[in-house]
Amino acid sequence: MARPEPGLTLVGGGRMGSALAGGWIKSGYEGPIAVFAPRPSDLVRSWENDGKIRLNPDSATASTLVIAVKPQIFPKILDELRTLVGPNTLVLSVMAGITLSSLADKLGTKRVARAMPNTPGLVGEGMTLLCLPEDAEDDDAAYLRELLTPLGAVEGPLGENQLSAATAISGCGPAYAFLLAEVMAAAGEARGLPRDLALRLAQKTVQGAGALMMESEDPPSTLRENVTSPGGVTKAALDVLMREGAMPSLMKEAVDAAIKRDRELSGD
Repeated sequence: MARPEPGLTLVGGGRMGSALAGGWIKSGYEGPIAVFAPRPSDLVRSWENDGKIRLNPDSATASTLVIAVKPQIFPKILDELRTLVGPNTLVLSVMAGITLSSLADKLGTKRVARAMPNTPGLVGEGMTLLCLPEDAEDDDAAYLRELLTPLGAVEGPLGENQLSAATAISGCGPAYAFLLAEVMAAAGEARGLPRDLALRLAQKTVQGAGALMMESEDPPSTLRENVTSPGGVTKAALDVLMREGAMPSLMKEAVDAAIKRDRELSGD
């Protein structure tokens, strides 16, 4: 089957939907973009005013339908979604937990795919996981990778059995990094640093560490060792963070909790 005709229909104008639409707009996507959002943000309205999208148009069969709503909303809008799905519609879901088989069954088409972007896609630095059925057309996989690239890197297609664990790392991961910066800044403030200074130090340090990891050929463990002098101040801090029951075990517990919740949403 050939790749879809130009034209995107996006259902959902929240953070992830806006990240997707913003990425397409910035990349110069040439087809029309329709966005269905009952409570559009000022940003989404500005795109409509500039003629970059059509906001809440009359329903019509979509060429590519992208569903970017919370999984709890999906059952409530099925009737509306089915009106957008035709025999050749390619459906891409960015909803956590809703499986390929569930999408196909509820929307009446086998031409479905899943993607798990993360919020750094808002600035083109995201990681998106792509998952398709085993019998998906090669053209669909190539087209979806191209469609998701404006958000950043695309990994996959992955098997659906890998998606929960991968989502717990890259989909949830930005929140882990934000929490790290948050608690680092709070610890600095507690020891006498001005709040704004402590926050700037934490933000730039997390940003710089990420950039160094991406540029270096060394694994994170080696980079950590490179800045940890025996008997030094970094070693004293890491002795706390890496002791039994601390950061390594807590991260495993957190990832397990995310995987469990993802599978609950899927009904598994």
